[in-house]
Amino acid sequence: MRHFDLVIIGSGSGNSILDDRFADWNVAIVEKGVGSTGNYGGTCLNVGCIPTKMFVHTADVAGAPSSGTRLGVDLELRDVRWHDIRDRIFGRIDEISAGGRRYRAEDNPNVTLFEGVGRFTDVKRLEVETAGGTETITADRFVVAAGGRPAIPDIPGIENVDYHTSDSVMRLDELPRRMIIMGTGFVGAEFAHVFSALGVEVTLVGRSGRALRSQDVDVSERFTELAGRRWDLRLNRKEIGVEQDGDLTRLYLEGPDGSEVVEAEALLIAVGRVPNSDVLDAAKGGLALSRNGKIEVDSEQRTSVDGVWALGDISSPYELKHVANHEMRVVQHNLLHPDAPIESDHRYVPAAVFSSPQIASVGLTEQEAQQLGVEYVTSVQDYGGIAYGWAMEDSTGFAKLLADPETGKLLGAHIIGPQAPTLLQPLIQAMQFGLDARTMARGQYWIHPGMPELIENALLNLPLR
Repeated sequence: MRHFDLVIIGSGSGNSILDDRFADWNVAIVEKGVGSTGNYGGTCLNVGCIPTKMFVHTADVAGAPSSGTRLGVDLELRDVRWHDIRDRIFGRIDEISAGGRRYRAEDNPNVTLFEGVGRFTDVKRLEVETAGGTETITADRFVVAAGGRPAIPDIPGIENVDYHTSDSVMRLDELPRRMIIMGTGFVGAEFAHVFSALGVEVTLVGRSGRALRSQDVDVSERFTELAGRRWDLRLNRKEIGVEQDGDLTRLYLEGPDGSEVVEAEALLIAVGRVPNSDVLDAAKGGLALSRNGKIEVDSEQRTSVDGVWALGDISSPYELKHVANHEMRVVQHNLLHPDAPIESDHRYVPAAVFSSPQIASVGLTEQEAQQLGVEYVTSVQDYGGIAYGWAMEDSTGFAKLLADPETGKLLGAHIIGPQAPTLLQPLIQAMQFGLDARTMARGQYWIHPGMPELIENALLNLPLR
């Protein structure tokens, strides 16, 4: 049995904890591998944010010709070279992943890399199954940053079907003619955009009456309307069975008009994610868990066990890389400065959906403000009401703001349309640093004619007292 100063479980954001300040610490990193290829570096690098956005940008380019007609430019998409797209993206991703593994395994003499599944057998005691056998390790301190994995619904027949998740679908051998996507959250919406732009016929299936239902209702309704024009959108559906028939997958549904069946050459399951706390046997390590299996942490990212911290998707309700990175910096500081700990700041956590159109949001939705009894005023500014929106001939995008009617402090911001995540950033900054709407709107120049005028006008439209 080997003992360490620190054990880090997971090579995503947890991997970034180690810098020169830990050079005299004896550290172990435990990584079971992520996705179908078992790569190093966590979900974001290998099967999440980074490769998906590389595919999204490619899809945006592929979809550009279809938007030219309304501008008086007739274009056509001649070909999509799937193998070139896939291999270009993962040629970069896999090299970065391999380099990260090599750096920790070979270039850090104070770091021991264990490649295998780790399971707690007691408090601060981990059993790791590697290719070379099983080894038990202990440590004075643990950081649990083992992330999560795609959830697989309990549908009759699912165990006999060749389905994909976000872990595998980006490495398809060939583009299918048709694809069924189960799930209308951000993963389903992004992949629906990617594959339909590349020529795949997409059927998007959801259990609720709106796509992206966690968004502000106005944004969700607009996206649902646009999604229904672009894809075969099946809402208010319950999956009652699935079967494989040669190269075809058939999904049996129950909906408002009774039973129905859809079939395709590929099935992508995108109904959510579950934390890897069960894989770790976290409860055996004395770690308190919430009802959904998340490891419970306080504002300093401490777990129920002294000397054990957790961060990222295994403990955070946000499941966002920028949140995991923020929590990593908090844990890093608290490891190095145990007598002067700092707290995570989750007040204004932004999120984006890189579908078509793009969506970005921060703060309260209107329905949340109503449920909480928060007094607010709103404004909506259409892209079509600003000069750059005229240039794009955009008739569907808008920004929606919520603010305190007395102080003008922003309570929430929601954008659907081109470059929504970029346009949201100054609003996040205003909320974080307490800048009120009046000061933000009139206390600075706004480049004309530029897309940020969308934000300027939305701020000016707020009916403040």
